[in-house]
Amino acid sequence: MRNIKLTLEYDGSRYNGWQRLGKDDNSGTIETKLLEVIKKMSGEEVELNCAARTETGVHAHGQVVNFKTTSPMKLYEIKNYFNRYLPMDIAVIHIEEMPERFHASLNAKSVTYLYRISVGDVPSVFERKYMYYCFKKPDVDKMVVASKALLGKHDFKNFSTVKKAKSTEKDIKSIDIYGDENEIQITITANSFLHNMARMMVGTLLDIGLSNRPISDIEKILAGTTPASAPAKPQGLFMEEAAY
Repeated sequence: MRNIKLTLEYDGSRYNGWQRLGKDDNSGTIETKLLEVIKKMSGEEVELNCAARTETGVHAHGQVVNFKTTSPMKLYEIKNYFNRYLPMDIAVIHIEEMPERFHASLNAKSVTYLYRISVGDVPSVFERKYMYYCFKKPDVDKMVVASKALLGKHDFKNFSTVKKAKSTEKDIKSIDIYGDENEIQITITANSFLHNMARMMVGTLLDIGLSNRPISDIEKILAGTTPASAPAKPQGLFMEEAAY
C-alpha cells in the first residue's frame, strides 16, 4: 500500500468547503471531487486526510492531503491524471510518496492562513472573488496592537463556531499584518485552527481597526465575557501552507 501526499491549490468560490461535517450529502465539496477522480483512476474508495478543513468559499494555495492506494501508476502519471480530470478550479501542484505513517492532519506542526482586504477607492472587478472590500480603511496600527494579545496558547472556543472538539486550546505562533494604500493582508500561523476561528479573529481585528470595538475586547473575548465579531467574509481567506 502506497501513501500519496498531494499539495493542492483551489478556488473555493463554488464549493461547500473541504467537506460537510455531519452531513449525508457531501456533494459540492473539494474532498468529493478528489475522491471521484481517485475512484475513476484506481477503482478504489479511499480515505482522504487534509491539513486543514477549509470552510465554504475559502480558497487554498497550499492544501496538503494524503491517501493510500495500491495503484502502480508513477507519481507524475497520478499528478497528470488528477489535473486532467479535476475541475479547472482545483489543481495538484505537487505529489510525493510518503512513509506509511504520514498523516496530513495529525503530522502537521502548523497551518498558515492569509486574509486579503481591499481598501482602495474602487473595488477591483477582477479580484472581487479573492478579497474582501472594506469601504473605510481600518487603522492597521490598532490591529497590530490588538493581535499581540492573541499570540501564544489560549482557549479559542469563543473565536469559533465549533460545537464539539477534543480541545479548544490552540497555539498562535505568529500574526503579521501588512497594509498599504490598496490592500491589507493578515497572515496567521497556528498549530491548528477551530471552525471559523481564522475568520472570527480577522473579523474582530477589523472591527477594532474600524473603531467599532476597543482593543481591550480581545482579552474579554478570550475570557468569555464578551462575544467575538462575526466571521469575516470567506472570499478573502486562503489556506497558505502546512508545515511538517
